[in-house]
Amino acid sequence: MKSKALRSVSSNSRNERRLADVHPALAETHLDSYLSSLAARPDDSPRVGRLLARLDKVVDLRPPKDVLVVGSGPRPQLINTLAARGHQVVGVEPVPSFVAAANEYLAGGNEVRAGTAEALPVESASQDLIVCESVLEHVDSPRAALAEMYRALRPGGIVYIYTTNRLRFSLRGQNGEFNVPFFNWFPRLVRESYVFRHLHHKPDLANYSLRPAVHWFTYAQLCELGRDSGFGQFYAMVDLAGLHDPSLTWRRRMLLGPLQRSPWLRALALTQIGGSIVMLKRPSAP
Repeated sequence: MKSKALRSVSSNSRNERRLADVHPALAETHLDSYLSSLAARPDDSPRVGRLLARLDKVVDLRPPKDVLVVGSGPRPQLINTLAARGHQVVGVEPVPSFVAAANEYLAGGNEVRAGTAEALPVESASQDLIVCESVLEHVDSPRAALAEMYRALRPGGIVYIYTTNRLRFSLRGQNGEFNVPFFNWFPRLVRESYVFRHLHHKPDLANYSLRPAVHWFTYAQLCELGRDSGFGQFYAMVDLAGLHDPSLTWRRRMLLGPLQRSPWLRALALTQIGGSIVMLKRPSAP
């Protein structure tokens, strides 16, 4: 049914719309498509608890802390979970329909504000923690976005980023963004051509996203971008894991020590698990 409707919309408007308006199915379908992708997701509370425990190894995150969630989406379960743990949380979202849906969903005094990663609607040095999950790959300028996060953080604050991994290999070619096998391994020019096809001809290529993923990073590139923005220290999730972490299998516990001690083994592991990074804004000089 969706593909038939898509063909109908496409044929009726192909000769009428300007290219700047992109494919009409994107405006009509992006919210429903996103919400349907959330329907099967489990309760996020256990994951958030494990994440906060790891981040607390870098800086003190005992509540209450000021937390900013960049790219909160229309169902910001993360904001509710962080608020339930005693934190003061604000979300930022660039898509107007997502902002409206998010504020209807949220409980208590939590809020999602309209804004972009490159122009965060918060005061400078006002946040202890910024969470940016599955967002940096979609922004117009990663450098400008990281510079804004640096501005918004207090000295000694951290940003947690989860994003695309250019080097990750899947036997089925799954990449988490485009319904095109091995998309992250394509040459950059080919990826750009698929982005154009998604926006103007076949919007189901990237699940009707108004802002499809256009950036694909390695862990080293994330470190470089962070340094360009002023961040001073960087941590991967493998650096923050402990032997008693309940999310680790016994095999991963056996590998954890060598991975944390050996630069070469750590680098090899980060080719596959290097999409997560913690960036520290240096504390003020005493």
